Formats: sequence, C-alpha cells, structure tokens
Amino acid sequence: MIENEIPIFLASASPRRKKLLKQIGLKFKSFSVDLNEEFSDGEHPVKTVTRLASDKLSLAKEKVKDGIVITADTIVVLNGKILGKPANKEDAVRMLKMLSGKTHFVYTGFAVFNSINAKLVLSHRRTAVTFRKLTDKEIVDYVAGGSPLDKAGSYGIQDDYGAVFVKEIKGCYYNVVGLPLSDVYQAILEVLS
Repeated sequence: MIENEIPIFLASASPRRKKLLKQIGLKFKSFSVDLNEEFSDGEHPVKTVTRLASDKLSLAKEKVKDGIVITADTIVVLNGKILGKPANKEDAVRMLKMLSGKTHFVYTGFAVFNSINAKLVLSHRRTAVTFRKLTDKEIVDYVAGGSPLDKAGSYGIQDDYGAVFVKEIKGCYYNVVGLPLSDVYQAILEVLS
C-alpha cells in the first residue's frame, strides 16, 4: 500500500481508471483535462500514447501545484491502424466488425509526475487481445446499449457484454481496461523516492 502525505491527482474522466486506482487502495482526487486527441498517420503507437499522456500532463500541471499527477491514454491498434473512440454508433459497428476474429493490440501511455521533486515517469504498456468471430447481431445489440461509445476500439473488457468478445489476451489485463496497474503503482513509488 502506498502511504504518503503528498496528494495524488488522476487527470482523467474515465470511471474505469478511477475504479482501478481505488482497487489498490489509493487515495486520490480526480479531474478531467480537455485535450483534442489527434492521431498522426505513420506515428508509432508507442509515440502516440506517450505523446498524448505527456500532453495531458502539461494541461494537468496547470491545475496542480503540489502533488502527484497521473495521466493516461489508451488506443487500440489493428494492422498498424489506430482505432480511437468511435464517432457514433455506426463507427462503433464498423470497428467491431474489423476486430472480429482478429488479434489487435491495446497500448496505454501513462505519465506519473511529482511536482514537489520534479520526478517524472513516462511509459507505456502493450497487450495483445484476440477476438472470437462475432455475429452481426452481437455487434448491433452491444452498440445499441451505448457502452462502446466512450471506449477506444468500441469495446470494454470489464463489467459489460464486451468481455464475451475476447477469446484470449497476452499481457496486462488492466492495460486493456485503461491503466496498467502494476506499472503505475511502481511509477508512483519511483516518483515518491
């Protein structure tokens, strides 16, 4: 357990990230940062997620003068193409049809910054996820429920129907949810030392 006197802030509106940090007993406050998440053609996924986490940190630092700030960004990559959050229900259906029966990669970039000692950890995690072949009805029913509309790649592996799409994962499960917990935990310890 992390016990410290320095306040911790999660700069994310994601309820999944909040739940993950609560799961490990971390006491923190959260707020969102408004960043237009742009993806550049040809940019490597690692560069994309670490750039976005870093950009979010720059915005978050304006709100936090003393404390530890955590930012993160998650993307789904299929055949070298980044799939962000869907624009609408039709886009979500399109993405899920693309992912059906294939293996894709989930990348999460994260930044952990201690404003008191200026220590920073900027890193990432990659996890391979294989979907089973999905029926059109499964996809349409899932999208109709609205759950995939705020998720990269149009699905959630945790606590909803999207979990039954996943045949296999190789790597960190929590990374697919949106925050590689073990890595972030170790990064917090590192910036505290």
